[in-house]
Amino acid sequence: MAAAVVAGFALTGTAGPARAQEIELKLSHFLPPGHGIQRDWLQPWAEDLAKRTNGKVKVTIYPGGSPFGNPARQLEQVSSGVVDIAHGLRGLPAGRFPRMGIIEFPFLVQTANAASRTLWDMYPKYFAQEFPDSVKVLALHAHNAGLIHTREKQVKTMDDLKGLRIRSPSPQINAMLQQLGAIPVGLPPGDVYENLQRGVIDGAVFPWDPINSFRLFEVTKYHLDARSYTASFYFVMNKKKYDSLPADVRKAIDDTTGDALAVKFGDWWNAWDAPGLEAARKKGNVITSLTDAERARWRAALKPTIDKLLGDLEKQGVTNARAIYTEMQQRVAKYEGKH
Repeated sequence: MAAAVVAGFALTGTAGPARAQEIELKLSHFLPPGHGIQRDWLQPWAEDLAKRTNGKVKVTIYPGGSPFGNPARQLEQVSSGVVDIAHGLRGLPAGRFPRMGIIEFPFLVQTANAASRTLWDMYPKYFAQEFPDSVKVLALHAHNAGLIHTREKQVKTMDDLKGLRIRSPSPQINAMLQQLGAIPVGLPPGDVYENLQRGVIDGAVFPWDPINSFRLFEVTKYHLDARSYTASFYFVMNKKKYDSLPADVRKAIDDTTGDALAVKFGDWWNAWDAPGLEAARKKGNVITSLTDAERARWRAALKPTIDKLLGDLEKQGVTNARAIYTEMQQRVAKYEGKH
């Protein structure tokens, strides 16, 4: 009997200290695996979590093109527990997170640093209520102010936009483009190349980064640095999964997200934008900027649009929309050194 007990211990491995079971966290996003968001942020973050937890945590990343890469499904996947963590685009599906979406209003912000830090500063008071209780918000951020990229027609002025079909990421940008005379077309980033190539759309609004990561420099010729809008993103985790983790793992997640993460997006987006600008230059594409006079003209033309957007939000129940917009203006001005 004694021999049998010893043999049993040997087979089960219970004769010595039990080995801690590895915790796998599934993380999804909608961008290509070579994008800077995975290369410079998500993958190093995953490795950092493993290091901080002595190998206890393994993060498996599912990028765009994977079964979990649908840009419109990121929040639902986390909320339902299909994945544990996700990075998603606020404007997909349209109408989600209307308070947070105010950061995307025309000519409000120019830098990813100012936009991202403003969003995170204002999250507890204004945006937390927009997210379901089933998720824990790890970060909010936005990209550097975007450009207008076109296939055949160069855009230098508001008049040049008239009648052009331009890909847009959100209702806010739809309203801006309509006011300026263009026809907005809603498309996920991954669908833009083919639609430009086929002439279904005439152009797109993007920062420089996707021009390289989606190779859009191949199907565009002209780039107007309008710096007129941004798009915002969320980084969330399943709340039940987070709560089930050991204390040291939760601490590792907390220490590497939130405030610690918000301050990094400015430098990251500057680095992610650089290859897009370089790719367009190498191809010989034409790159121009709005003149000061034309910028002032666009701003004046868009004042009624901004007022209407705020009024629409108020009608939808966002009664403090104007207060949010004013506070965003103040915080952005502080971070961009405008006062």
